[in-house]
Order: sequence, then C-alpha cells, then structure tokens
Amino acid sequence: MTRSIHPLTFSLAALLMAGIVAACGASSETQADAHDHAEEEGHAEDDGHGAGEHGDEEAEAEEGPHGGRLLEDGEFALEVTIFETGVEPEYRIYPTFEGKPVDPSKVDLSVGLARLGGKKDSFRFKPEAEYLKSDGVVEEPHSFDVAVNASYGGKSYKWAYESYEGRTTISDAIAADAGLATEPAGPALIRERVELSGTVQLTPSATADVRAVYPGRVVRVTRTVGDKVSKGDTLAEVENSSSLQTYSVRAPISGTVLERRTNAGDVAASEPLFVIGDLGAAQAELHVFPKDAGLIKPGQGVTVRLAGGDMTARGEIDSFLPLAEAGTQSLIARVVLPRDAGFRAGMRVTAEVDTSEMQVPLAVRESALQRFRDTTAVFAKHGDTYEVRMLELGRSDGEFVEVLSGIDPGEAYVTENSFLIKADIDKSGAGHDH
Repeated sequence: MTRSIHPLTFSLAALLMAGIVAACGASSETQADAHDHAEEEGHAEDDGHGAGEHGDEEAEAEEGPHGGRLLEDGEFALEVTIFETGVEPEYRIYPTFEGKPVDPSKVDLSVGLARLGGKKDSFRFKPEAEYLKSDGVVEEPHSFDVAVNASYGGKSYKWAYESYEGRTTISDAIAADAGLATEPAGPALIRERVELSGTVQLTPSATADVRAVYPGRVVRVTRTVGDKVSKGDTLAEVENSSSLQTYSVRAPISGTVLERRTNAGDVAASEPLFVIGDLGAAQAELHVFPKDAGLIKPGQGVTVRLAGGDMTARGEIDSFLPLAEAGTQSLIARVVLPRDAGFRAGMRVTAEVDTSEMQVPLAVRESALQRFRDTTAVFAKHGDTYEVRMLELGRSDGEFVEVLSGIDPGEAYVTENSFLIKADIDKSGAGHDH
C-alpha cells in the first residue's frame, strides 16, 4: 500500500505543535513509524514489497500475489517487489502473460531510478527461479521516480511511476519561520575526548598575605572583605611600637580583599592582616584518575564547563601538581582559565580533554540526527523538498559525527529543528510501505 506526500499546508503553529509531539516521542517509534514498519515486515514474509505511487493513484495501483506493485499492459504484466529479508535490498520482478507465470529468461528487463537531487540508478536483470533479480542493491531511501522497460515475445513495454518515502515539501517561507537551518555535509575535525571533573582555584601567584612591616598597634583599617584594591592602596595604618611613628600597610597586588583579620586597636605582629586575591587569575584543577593518566598530557585542548550551568571556557592542560592524591591516586591537572570567562574559585566544573583528533572526509552535526524507522537519519534539502537520508555512522565527538555512507558530500541537510521535518513526514504517513 502507498500513501500520498502532500506539500506542507498547515500553519506554522500546527507545524510547531507537530514538532513538539515528535520531540517528546523521540526515544521511541511514532505510531506512524510502527504502522509502516509492521507493513514492511508483512511484505518481507511475502518475499518482498512492491514499489508504489502516491496520491489518488493509490486506488489505481493493483497489488500482485507477492505483495508487490502490478504493472499491466494488455495481457503482459510485471509484479515489482523490493526484497530485503536477509539480503541487501534488491528488485525481484515476476513476469506473467495472460495471468500465468512466464519463463523469466524470455524477458529482457531494465529499471531506471531518478532520485531527488539528480542521482540516477539503473538495473539490469537475470532470471532466477520464477522471477528476475536485479544486478545491484536498491539503496535507501527507496524514494524515486521509476522507469521500467521490458520486452517479451517481440513486443516492448514501458511504465513510469513515482515511489516516494520519507519525503515532504515545505515552502522556504514556512521553513524560515519554523527556524529550519541547513548546511552542506562535508569534512570535519572529530576529536576523541576524556571527561574529567574538578574545582576552580586561584592561581598560586594570584593571592598575597599582607603583614605589618613593623609590630605595633593598629590605628585605623580602611578596607574590608570584598573591596577591590589597586597595588599601593592603603589597607590600614599601624603605629610602630619602637618609634611610635604611624605608617601605612599597603596592598602589594591589585585584586579583591578576601580576608580581613584585624581591627583598630589590635596589635599587629607577624600574622597576616589581610589576604588579597586577583579573582580573574583562576585555574581549573581537574582530577585525572589512573585509567586516564596515560591519555592526558600538557598542551591538550580542554573545554571547561560550570557543573550544572551554561558557562564554558576553552583552554589547555598547563601542568600537573607534583604529587598524586593519596586516597584516590588521581593526579591534578591544571588549566589556566581566561580572565574574562567568569569562573570563580570554589566552583565545581566538568571538562572534556581533547586526547586525539582526526580529519574525516564526511560528517554531519549531531544536532541534525533523527530516528527514522530503525535507522539514524538526517533530512536532505533540494529546493523546497526534504527527504530522509539513512546514515551509516562512524566516530563522534558530540558535535560532529563521521558519515560512512548515506549522504553525498556537499548535499544540504537540516541542522536545526530537523524534528519538524520528521513530524511532517510522520503526519503525511510517508513511511516505508512501497
């Protein structure tokens, strides 16, 4: 059985609602997917499933005894099926004359497929049992315009029809309103990563203990915790107990007062009166456990993220603390953070360390991936027509995933809000029932 694929005519609000439904059910097949898949399995039990047309032609397309599409011209007929049980998809076409099977060796047959984007496939056939078998694999998706040419008994026969799946039409205006974005499939840098966790600390040179130069009584305190100071600013005044002269205790670095340990009237001795820190001079201290110790090295790129938040920064492994932690045997890797990144000492962070990288010739963004039937897919765009591309995937780094087969280099595909395309295909019933 076949179904029609109509242009997208519903409003943007309806499109978005369909998308929300599809997104909520992304972890399992939709009802339309399940129905189409069940039909596909039914055809497989009957040695194949036939190619079919769409729209009002559904009622006109007859089904043969093998569950395929029946093409008739006078008393000669072909039943067209695509068989894929235990083998790569292949055409199996059954010829009959006056309703009776014909010796397939007496039939000369060719099939041409015109796919979206201009790609063409052609098949010749050889006799096998009671059918003619194609000389190549019918690649997914099974979505194309079909041309069949046959000769039997000195007479030539021709048929042409549409057999589409996973295809829909959306105007560019509606696509723009729905936030659909596309880019060409192409090469990408795939990074292998190790995930670590840790905390943010100030760098060793970012803090300073401020002490009195000479012992004496604290006469006045001018700064408190949280105050920003510049190098040379007066923090307190102390009366020298030997000379009875008053002198200023000044900030040795610019930064923020982190601790104040004195008040007027106290006696200043050798203990710090203040602790000043440069809050912008921060580093992530990451725990590297023994299983990853051989993979992490100075100079490797790192993406640091605030645990539970959106704040991120890029850096690289700067160095390791000299000693391992006794309890966990983990090493501490240090990553100097950009001053304007917003990280503060005490924050918990996670990190992804780029341990290796490789340029792959063809990749797509992971944000584009959707489930289509039982495969991972993206949706290619040609003009205002969108069509599924079932992918065989390789390595991934969370941003890009390597494509081994399924989409052509340079072919545009939907990178953002691709679930809306899947929702519209599901809505139109454009599944895998040829």
